[in-house]
Amino acid sequence: MTIASPDDAHDPSTIGRQAWVITHPHEAGIASDILPHVFERFVRSADSHGSGLGLAISRNLVEAHGGSISAQSMPGAGTTITVDLPLTPPSDD
Repeated sequence: MTIASPDDAHDPSTIGRQAWVITHPHEAGIASDILPHVFERFVRSADSHGSGLGLAISRNLVEAHGGSISAQSMPGAGTTITVDLPLTPPSDD
């Protein structure tokens, strides 16, 4: 797992306002036909041992805090899950 400081920002306008948590699960990767749906409830690969709820719940929690979550994967090379969270709470505007 990597926690990137705001100084590592991908977008200079976010320096000091966002943090990233990047995980690199030790998996075989997620098939390209499933990847666009991994944040939907009950979506899982044929060889998954989970319920298909973990990433859907994660997305809901991250979005409730004003952030975003994304997945990149290459079968056989593993999966990267990136969580992008603001350092300050979102305004209620």
